[in-house]
Amino acid sequence: MSGETKTEDYPHEIDEQLTGFDSSVSSVKDMLDKLMSVPRNDLLEKLDPLDQAKLDLMSAYTLNSLFWMYLVTQGMNPRDHGIKQELERIRSYMNRVKEITDKKKAARLDKKAAARFVRNALYDSEERDSQKKAASKKASSTPPTKRLKQS
Repeated sequence: MSGETKTEDYPHEIDEQLTGFDSSVSSVKDMLDKLMSVPRNDLLEKLDPLDQAKLDLMSAYTLNSLFWMYLVTQGMNPRDHGIKQELERIRSYMNRVKEITDKKKAARLDKKAAARFVRNALYDSEERDSQKKAASKKASSTPPTKRLKQS
C-alpha cells in the first residue's frame, strides 16, 4: 500500500455537485439568519399587505422546499409525499399574488384625456370656420322677434 488513505466516502464524480449544493445551502442559511434576526412583528409592520403576503409565501415555499430536499437526502421520493401538493398550492397562491402585482403595474386609461387627444387630432379648422359662418348667416337672416309689452 502506498500509505494514502481515502478520507472521502463518496464518488469523485459528484464532487462538483456536492460543492454547489454546499454553497447553496450556505447562502440559504445566511439569508434565513438575516430574516430571523429581525422580529417578525417588526418586519410585518413595515410592509404593506401585498408585501406581507409575498413574505409569507416565500417563507412557506422555502420551508417546504427544504423539507423536499430533506426527503431526497433520506432516500424517499418526495413526489409520493404530500409535500408535492403543498408546494403546488403555494405556487398557485404565488401566481395569484403575481397577477395582482401585474394589475397594479398596468397602465390605466384616462378616458377624458383620451377624448381630448382624439378630438384635437380630428380637429379641422376650415370645417369649424364654415360651421361658424353658417350659424352667423342663419342668425342674421331670421328677423328678431318682438316682445309685447305687458301692462
